[in-house]
Amino acid sequence: MRDICGILGVNRSSFYYQPGADPSEAVLRAEIEKLAGEYPRYGYRRITQLLVRQGYTVGTRRVARLMREKNLLVSIKRACRTTKSLQGDKPWSNRLENLEISRQDQVWVADITYIRLKGRFIYLCLLMAERLIRTLKEEEVHLNDYQSITEARDRIGDFITNVYNQKRPHSALGYLTPIEFQRQTLS
Repeated sequence: MRDICGILGVNRSSFYYQPGADPSEAVLRAEIEKLAGEYPRYGYRRITQLLVRQGYTVGTRRVARLMREKNLLVSIKRACRTTKSLQGDKPWSNRLENLEISRQDQVWVADITYIRLKGRFIYLCLLMAERLIRTLKEEEVHLNDYQSITEARDRIGDFITNVYNQKRPHSALGYLTPIEFQRQTLS
């Protein structure tokens, strides 16, 4: 071995060196698994933003690789689509098309959706931001099996108040939560 290393011009210790696992990588993997368990519908971009908020210096490629290795990447499977409003003639007009939005609460959006309970459906109507229904269904409703309207109301209310508005970074808001965005915008 001495002759081969001498010919190649490398130290023998380099030949026998086996790098140990990076302890920071193990800590990062554990944190990714924790966040993916807490937020099972978050993809690598949103998990990256949560990690950065916690003080990690990490990029989306590394997080995507680590999530892929642990089979944590999210593939969105929509349960069903019942909205038929975009097919055929469109009898509505876009009343906001030429409106200059200049102040908070000038424009509101509403939507209605159904939620499956044990043996029946209930309907949920929201005044909201435009993508809330999809997020609500993907990150709360489809992950739970509500037994009663009281349970559905409590869990959905908690999700909107504590997760959607306070914890969940929104890509459309520069990965700020709505509460952080509102504070930043109003200050």
